[in-house]
Amino acid sequence: MAFTAVGIALKTQLTFRRPLVFCVRKVRYSGSLAAVDLVAEPVSKHEGEVFGRDNKGHEWKKLNSEVLGIETWMISKPTRVVLNGLRKKGYEVYLVGGCVRDLILKRTPKDFDIITSAELKEVRKTFVRCEIVGKRFPICHVHVYDTIVEVSSFSTSVGKSSWKLGNNFSKPSGCKGRDYIRWRNCIQRDFTINGLMLDPYAQVVYDYMGGMEDIRKFKVRTVIPANVSFVEDCARILRAVRIAARLGFRFTKETALSVRELAGSVLRLDKGRILLEMNYMLAFGSAEASLRLLWRFGLLEILLPIQASYFASKGFRRRDGRSNMLLSLFSNLDKLVAPNRPCHCSLWIAILAFHKALFDQPRDPVVVAAFGLAVHSGGSLSEAVEIAREISQPYVPSFDELLEPRDIDFNDALMDDVIDLSVSVKAALCKMTDQFYISQAMAKYPEAPYSDMVFIPWALSLRVSKIFECIGRGMERGCVPKRGKQINYESLALGSLKEVRHLFARIVFDTIYPPHQNRDKHIAT
Repeated sequence: MAFTAVGIALKTQLTFRRPLVFCVRKVRYSGSLAAVDLVAEPVSKHEGEVFGRDNKGHEWKKLNSEVLGIETWMISKPTRVVLNGLRKKGYEVYLVGGCVRDLILKRTPKDFDIITSAELKEVRKTFVRCEIVGKRFPICHVHVYDTIVEVSSFSTSVGKSSWKLGNNFSKPSGCKGRDYIRWRNCIQRDFTINGLMLDPYAQVVYDYMGGMEDIRKFKVRTVIPANVSFVEDCARILRAVRIAARLGFRFTKETALSVRELAGSVLRLDKGRILLEMNYMLAFGSAEASLRLLWRFGLLEILLPIQASYFASKGFRRRDGRSNMLLSLFSNLDKLVAPNRPCHCSLWIAILAFHKALFDQPRDPVVVAAFGLAVHSGGSLSEAVEIAREISQPYVPSFDELLEPRDIDFNDALMDDVIDLSVSVKAALCKMTDQFYISQAMAKYPEAPYSDMVFIPWALSLRVSKIFECIGRGMERGCVPKRGKQINYESLALGSLKEVRHLFARIVFDTIYPPHQNRDKHIAT
């Protein structure tokens, strides 16, 4: 008998292996991809030349992308197809935004955004599979292979901000012609580190907002005054948290103050937008850091009041460096996903519901282990119970959600406990979609802001519930449990039950029975 999905092999006793940590392997394109390689025009190899300053004293620079370590192969193939297609038509093309920042930081960009001198109608004519989307801020979606590449135009990007430049933000000295056009676009960006623009042919990075300086200082700074920027678009507050969490950056003092003061404004956002932003935080490899920042700046009690009440009940301070079971669960999720290999949102919602059930009613570690095994196997309780009974690995005693192990004499009694936990998890999921329950989650803390935010749609909660429905119904017909440690990230992103259950079981095991020899390095107590 073997249970390889969570790295466990059962012979005479169980052994635990380290969780799979996703590593990005750099691959150089060759052969058939040569047709879309960019032809770079060499420029002088200096780190950056100052061309002028604005009225705030900020320098604007042109930097050599080769010196910064940016190479052609680092740009995805679909993106290069679009760049070359527009370039051959005689249009200017640039990479802009977070992808340039990530390339400089040697990180894998989540996606690549292109801006061009072509009108959107001209972009649509250039590519067979292309459509213009959006009314307020129209862009083109170019379909290349199985990827959508977003393309915006300089002509439609001007005037997005309602903030008047006036005397507060005049154009830098020496900024004329094409530089002025590029500068006008960059000033519409949310943060300085997202205001970088890359010409992959000339191998030049344009920095008009001081983004490189903030990258060196590990700072997140808004382009325009933070209080104005967040009032103009409160979604930038959540993007600021997401970026800081993912990069390990800190807010500038002005940005931090405005995030804290304007946290409540995110309630104005559409629920679908909040779900999207929360998914960016929790599904792309920076969930633990995101939860810590949300708690630190008073956003957790607005977006996830149930989890905020857990933090508060445990005496978790705003800047607390300790961990807890909830953070450990998401830390283990972070080890299995990445910005270009995310999980489906059903997985992190399932983790929230699972933890809520344990917080409400702590359980025996063996019961929790059997529960995770049963979820993975599609409901095979008897096998899950037999394997769980053989576990000799020490659990984490510092988690209040876990009871002292007790002797459970009969398998039937253990199976009943597992089924009861499954019922509790599904009940917790219902609470997470109950507006009244959400509104009362922080009732014990009158200083907390009122929030009845429910951003998980009912249809999605039903999908999450299916992860656990197999328990108590017996082995699902046609269910073949996943074997081995390999993760199919494409299926995971689409929400495949097999992949979601596979990762859920691994995360549960790696949290309760850490594979590290020294648990104190993994979990602060």
